[in-house]
This record gives sequence, structure tokens and C-alpha cells, in this order.
Amino acid sequence: MSHASFAAVLHLLRAHSLLEERFAGELASIHGLALKDALLLMHLARAPLMRLSRVDLARRLNASPSTITRTCLPLEKLGLVGREDDQRDARLSYVVLTEAGRARVAEAEATLRHKSADLFSDRWNEAEIATLADLLGRLTAGQPGRLS
Repeated sequence: MSHASFAAVLHLLRAHSLLEERFAGELASIHGLALKDALLLMHLARAPLMRLSRVDLARRLNASPSTITRTCLPLEKLGLVGREDDQRDARLSYVVLTEAGRARVAEAEATLRHKSADLFSDRWNEAEIATLADLLGRLTAGQPGRLS
């Protein structure tokens, strides 16, 4: 790996830590959601019929199906997601976004959008932000789970 590649990875890891810390606190205090919960709800909100299997959610969130099961339990207790069995395959069930979940994810996404604008406002112009988004999009191209 070249020095520039290694430096880029280190900067990305540090940026990830910074972003996770900054956004997680805000989401928890305002919406009662962990960042991973908000991302899971965002994936469901964008899915056809607002439902996905646990395996599909795991792929999109780079997690194991058992992690998705553990993540969904408190969300189910809060009434933000539900379960739906597949009519044709008894082995398959879906995580479904409820109406309460739709409202909560819309609120959380508005907070994320606002915090995102704040994050970049004092450092970069719109063209630079668009370039960064494009470059990071190329890094993750072909991976499931694109939210933008």
C-alpha cells in the first residue's frame, strides 16, 4: 500500500470516529436512537414495501444477521419496526417499518441532514462537498446499502 493510500485509510477511519461520535450523541438525545438504529430505519424506509429480510439488512449494514436480530428487538418494543412472515416461505420473515418508525426515521433523518450541513459549512464549499461525496461513493460502489 502506498503512503498516500495508507494516509487516506487512516484519515477515513479518524473521520468515521468523529462522525459517529458527533451524530450518535445528537440522535440519542433528540430521538432516542443509536446511529445504527437510525441507519437501519433509513434502509427500511427506502425499501420496497418498507420491509427487508434480516439477511438483506445485514448485507446493507455490514453486520451479521444475529446482530440485526439483536438491534431490532428494542426497536420492536418501541413499536418502530414489526415482523412480517413471508406468505410463500415459512422460513423467511421481514423486518417492517411501522408508522411510528416512519415518523421517527423522518425526524432523525432531518437531524442528520442539519448536522451534516453544519459539519461542512465552515470548511468546504458545495463543489468540494459534492466531490467528496462522489469519491466516497466510488469507494463503496457495488456494495449493497446505498442510502443517498
